[in-house]
Amino acid sequence: MCGIIGYTGGAWALPVLVEGLRTLEYRGYDSAGVALMDTDDGSPVVRVAKHSGKLANLEEALRERPLPGSTGLGHTRWATHGVPNDRNAHPHTDDSGRLALVHNGIIENYTQLREELSDRGHGFRSDTDTEVVACLVADRYRGELAAAVREAMCRVRGAFAIAAVHADEPGTIVACRREAPLVIGCMDGASLLASDVAGLVAHTRDVEALLDDQVATLTPNGVTVTDLGGAPAQGHRYRVDWDVDAAEKQGYPHFMLKEIHEQPQAVRDTLIGRTDADGRLVLDELRCDPDELRHVDKVYVVACGTSYHAGLVAKYAIEHWAGVPVEAEIASEFRYRDPILSSHTLVVTISQSGETADTLAAASHARDQQARVVAVTNVVGSSLAREADAVVYTRAGPEIAVASTKAFTTQIVALDVLALYLAQARRALFPDECRDHLARMEALPALLEQVLKQEGELAELAAGSFADAGYVMFVGRHVGLPIALEGALKLKEISYVHAEGFPAGEMKHGPIALIDAGGPVVALATRGHVHGKLLSNIQEVKARGAVVLAVATEGDTAIDAHADHVVYVPEVHELLYPLLTVVPLQLLGYHMAVRLDRDVDQPRNLAKTVTVE
Repeated sequence: MCGIIGYTGGAWALPVLVEGLRTLEYRGYDSAGVALMDTDDGSPVVRVAKHSGKLANLEEALRERPLPGSTGLGHTRWATHGVPNDRNAHPHTDDSGRLALVHNGIIENYTQLREELSDRGHGFRSDTDTEVVACLVADRYRGELAAAVREAMCRVRGAFAIAAVHADEPGTIVACRREAPLVIGCMDGASLLASDVAGLVAHTRDVEALLDDQVATLTPNGVTVTDLGGAPAQGHRYRVDWDVDAAEKQGYPHFMLKEIHEQPQAVRDTLIGRTDADGRLVLDELRCDPDELRHVDKVYVVACGTSYHAGLVAKYAIEHWAGVPVEAEIASEFRYRDPILSSHTLVVTISQSGETADTLAAASHARDQQARVVAVTNVVGSSLAREADAVVYTRAGPEIAVASTKAFTTQIVALDVLALYLAQARRALFPDECRDHLARMEALPALLEQVLKQEGELAELAAGSFADAGYVMFVGRHVGLPIALEGALKLKEISYVHAEGFPAGEMKHGPIALIDAGGPVVALATRGHVHGKLLSNIQEVKARGAVVLAVATEGDTAIDAHADHVVYVPEVHELLYPLLTVVPLQLLGYHMAVRLDRDVDQPRNLAKTVTVE
C-alpha cells in the first residue's frame, strides 16, 4: 500500500512527482505530500508540503505555493502508525529539517529506536514510525547520505521501502527496501524511483527492482546499487511490457468498469503460449526439476482476499484433474498454525502484485520447510515471482481499481493451467485430455463477451430490486461457493452494503435467520451435479420472502419458476463456470456503488496492495 515517487534530473521535479502520485492513487491512501530540494539565498534547503485527504488537497496548496527544484520525493500514505492528518503525512523531516524521508511499511522496533533517539536529543512532532527512521538516518549522517542509510537500516526491523534526500547533497536521492517493493529507472539526464512500475512507465519501461537490503543512490547521471555493507550489487532488471495508455480510463467512467470489460482480452492473453512444440503444457518460469512436481502428494493454495477466492476455485480443479489433495489457506494465518510441509508439498501462492506481505511471508515459510513454491502473479520480477520455484503469470496488464476484477478471472485461468500441468506431470490425465480442457478454456473470452452484454439488465437491478438493500446474501455450492464469497466481497468493498457469502447447503444451520421479506439473495445456480440441491436451497429462501437473483445456464428455463430475476451464462464445463458467473456479480456491485455515489475506484479504508501485516 502507499505510493512513493522520486525524481532527480534537469527538469522541475514537482510536475513529475504530482503526476506520479496521481498514477499511484489506486494503491490507496489518506494523505499526500512532497519534498523538494531548493536554495534559499544560495544555501540548499529542503521544502515540504503535505496534506491529509485526497491528492487534490495537496495540488490546491501547491498551486498557491509551488515548490521549485529539480530533485524531490512524493508520497501517498495509508495510515498505520498515527491517524491520517497533516502532521502524520509524509514526507517527514529530522529535527533540523535538512533531511526528508518517505516510507512504506512498518518499523517493528520503532518504539525502542524512538527512545534511544530521544535520549540523544532528538525531538518528534508526529505519531509515526517514519519520523523515527528520518531521525535515525540523520543521527548517522556524517556527510554521505548513502552511508547513513546503510548504517541506519542495519538497526531497523520490519518491512519497509524508504527514500531520502538531504540538503547537503543536492541532486541525490538514496533509497532502500526490505520486503516492500521499490523500483528504479533511468532516462537521459534523470533518474526515478517508485513503489510501483505504474509510476515509471510514462518515463521509461526498462526498470530495476531493488532486492532486500539493497541501497540505491540516484543522481541525474545514473544509479548505483550496493548492499548494506557497501559492496556493489544489482537488483532485478526487466522491461515492462505495457505502457501508460493501458492505465488510462479510455472513455470509461471508472477504471473498475474498464477492467471488467477488459476481461475477455486479459483471459486471451493469459492463455497465450501455454504449450510447447509437442503440445505439452508449460509454466512461464520453472526453476526446479519437473520430477519434483510429479511427486507432489499435497497442495496448499495460499492467498488473501480476492486471490484467496481464486484459490478456492483452484482447489476443485487441482483435486479433480490432478488427483492430489488440496487445502486452501488464508495467507495471514498459514505460517502461524504450524502447517505440515515437506519436500513433497507444493505451496501455490497467489498475489496480483506479487508484493502482498502475508503471502510473501507464507512463501518464505514454505521454502524454509523445504516445500516447493509456485507463484501465480501479474507482475514480472515481483518479490513473489523471485521467491518461487515456478511462476505462472496472469498477464492481466495494470489493474488500477482497488476492487480486483480482471486480476481475479486471470488468476482462475492461470490456476486452471497449473492444475492441468500437475495432471500432466502426475499422468492423471492423458495429453489429449489436457489439450481438450485447454481448448475449452480458449473459448472463454468469446463467452465472456456474451455475458458482458447483459450489463444493462444488471444496472436496472441495481436501481430496482436491489436499490434499497441494507443486506445482500450470496449463496452457492461446489465451484459456485467461491464466487458467492467473491460476489459478496465485491459488493461490500465498493458499495459499503453489508453482504455475505454462504454455502447454500448451510442455510438451515444459521444463515437463513437473516432472511426477511424482500431481502435480496443472489444464487449461483448453473448446471452441474449439485444443481438440483441448489434449487431446493433457493426454495427455502423464497418461502421466507427473499427476492432471488439467479445466475443460471442458458437454456435452463426451469429456473424461472424459482427465481425473481435470472441472468444467464453460456454452458461450459462445470469447473469453468466461475470465469463466467463472477462477471454479473462484478457488474451488480459496480452499478450499486455508482447508484450510491461511492468512490468506486478508491473505496474508503482500502489499499490496492497490502504490503504490511
